[in-house]
Amino acid sequence: MQPMSGSSNTRGRISTHWKQPAAASAYTTGVSLHSHTSFSEESLKFIHAMGVALPFMLKLTHYYEARAMKNHGLKLDFDRANWRPPLQPRMAYDVEANQIAKLGLMPLVSITDHDTIDATLVLRTVPSTRHIPMSVEWSAPYGRTTFHLGIHNLPSADGAAWMSRMTAFTTRTERDGTTAETDAELLSMLHEMSSCPQILIVFNHPLWDLHQVGAVHVAEVKRFIAEIGTSIHAIELNGLRHSAENHQAALLAQQTGHLVISGGDRHGLEPNANINLSRATNFTDFVEEVRVERQSHVLFMDQYRNRWEQRILQSTLNAITDFPQFMPGWQRWDERAFHPDRDGVMRSFAELWPDGHPPKLMSFLIATIRFTAPRGLGAPLSLAFPKVNDMGDMIGVSAE
Repeated sequence: MQPMSGSSNTRGRISTHWKQPAAASAYTTGVSLHSHTSFSEESLKFIHAMGVALPFMLKLTHYYEARAMKNHGLKLDFDRANWRPPLQPRMAYDVEANQIAKLGLMPLVSITDHDTIDATLVLRTVPSTRHIPMSVEWSAPYGRTTFHLGIHNLPSADGAAWMSRMTAFTTRTERDGTTAETDAELLSMLHEMSSCPQILIVFNHPLWDLHQVGAVHVAEVKRFIAEIGTSIHAIELNGLRHSAENHQAALLAQQTGHLVISGGDRHGLEPNANINLSRATNFTDFVEEVRVERQSHVLFMDQYRNRWEQRILQSTLNAITDFPQFMPGWQRWDERAFHPDRDGVMRSFAELWPDGHPPKLMSFLIATIRFTAPRGLGAPLSLAFPKVNDMGDMIGVSAE
């Protein structure tokens, strides 16, 4: 495949702020796509994943699994357990808007929590953020995998109804298993959404193999794009995924004739590591810029230059950090993590502890991780992912 720059099937552009600091000067607006708030439920399956890389974490997990069952008759369920990003909706909005404003641009921010529009509805009650688009990151089962689709700018009158349809489809499909009929239903829904000119549909981190199914995921990506055609308006270059994967996503976009678009995927305190540069004055105009004019200029921000594994680690540490400046009930990490009780009702870990506080051993280990992880884990992670954030590879394919 030839480099994207100058190719005839796309007008997507990519710049990096550290090499083209004046890239934003020709634009009036910065668009933040794909970020998460405290309403977004994030899986705790990474606990088991950390156990593979960090044997002491695996031992700790096994210890508390046995203790929870013996003392409380509670089976630890990492499939249902979840944590929530620390930032409340207005805080998340301000983090994104402030980064864009520092570039001298008008901010447009699209919040995309996992499978919920609740944060958008909260923000729309505040006059200064009433203009925010109604958006979501939809976890859409397809074939033998699951895709994350950024559905931006749903019509205000129909947003709740669309969300109900997406939720019902996902729940039913996960319960009954995917079939050709459910695949067809998904494609039909996306075609119907795409018929509304104000909606923007983005294929988020398409090559992230969330379920670790290997070549199966790649095959399903290709089948999905072949079947959905123009109902997908852009392919995301993800600010929280490493450049080797974004390199492949850019090549995929070149192959399929799709635009590339930004998507920061912020979960912690760091603002999105990429944005879109635009001349639109509102989000609907930005959608037209992408869908009709087929224009997209992705700007990677300075934080993307930092090593990917260190940024992932820092984002993870945000999940187990206490923030005393936050609102009561949301300050401690165990108030932002949830697990089903013996009756299957989801409750915060703080509610589930027998005395309202984490066990002393767990508290000690978490405090140790907070203190030592940025210092002690960077080197082994760098060895595990060599040159994974080498922006030179990406620039050689698709950037200015």
